Amino acid sequence: MNSFSDNIVSWYKENGRHDLPWRKNISPYSIWISEIMLQQTQVKTVIPYFNKFIEKYPNLDALLKASEDEILAQWSGLGFYRRAKNIYKACRVISEDFNSKLPTNINDLESLPGIGRSTAGAIMSIAFNEGHPILDANVKRVLGRYKKISFKTENEKQKKLWLISEELTPNKESFEYTQGIMDLGATHCSKSRPSCDLCPVSNDCASAFEEVSNKVSLRKAIQKPTIKLNFILPHTKNEILMHKKQTSEYWESLWIPIDGNEVKVKGGQKYSKIKVNHPLSHLNLDMKIKTFEIDKKYDLNSNLEYKWIKKSKVDEYAMPTPIKKVVSAL
Repeated sequence: MNSFSDNIVSWYKENGRHDLPWRKNISPYSIWISEIMLQQTQVKTVIPYFNKFIEKYPNLDALLKASEDEILAQWSGLGFYRRAKNIYKACRVISEDFNSKLPTNINDLESLPGIGRSTAGAIMSIAFNEGHPILDANVKRVLGRYKKISFKTENEKQKKLWLISEELTPNKESFEYTQGIMDLGATHCSKSRPSCDLCPVSNDCASAFEEVSNKVSLRKAIQKPTIKLNFILPHTKNEILMHKKQTSEYWESLWIPIDGNEVKVKGGQKYSKIKVNHPLSHLNLDMKIKTFEIDKKYDLNSNLEYKWIKKSKVDEYAMPTPIKKVVSAL
């Protein structure tokens, strides 16, 4: 091994986050699920969702039997729901093309929906102990600082970082190295306050102990668009009227209230108006939700995929967090 990887392996053995749930009873399946959940999401947020997901679907055989709705329900509240939809799509490919077994080589893994080069590399390195380069956000930061590379475009930066990752990834102890470099980026080599004095590779790092610039970008922050939504939420004492959203701009395939501008429903006696503002990564949702209680449910004259959901069964349906809070309070 080179000194860079050797130092990271030694550091991981002594200081790594060995207590993370996906680092116990390691299997290719559990590493796949954890790596998908960890895309764009912090470890502390993922832990309870991972534990709940693995409890419901402890192995690939169990997951292959799950519907898209059931997988999405376990994902409810974690966000970036396309990841869960890709897990379902990957299950279909695994069933049809790989004899219901998770592939054991990197090219086949990369062919699955939702698995790119870095995720496939992490699965191979961690689950199979085969040395493959990875390049998630934390690893990019560690390698970029270590080599202090210059670049003209984001595409050029990406290519250079992949070459560096290939060069520094060892063939031996790839499990410890891969976990270690991800942990290092998440802890000591943080974005705003790197702890170079605690870093195992700071002696050779081209950026060690340099002050991190905290200057606000001179470029104007891009203003996220705001979408105004007027929802109506009829409910009986035991059931709630919801519909499954089909368009992909946000909350695709999740169960949400009916749009009051599109569908007229019968009113009830008691009603309340609730205002909810909810930021997403690419836009803001400004919601007005009118809830009202009715005596008995009825059919809608609509092409929407709608359903009267039992209040006692709400947790079995994938709903956005702000909607679930409103529904649970009815």
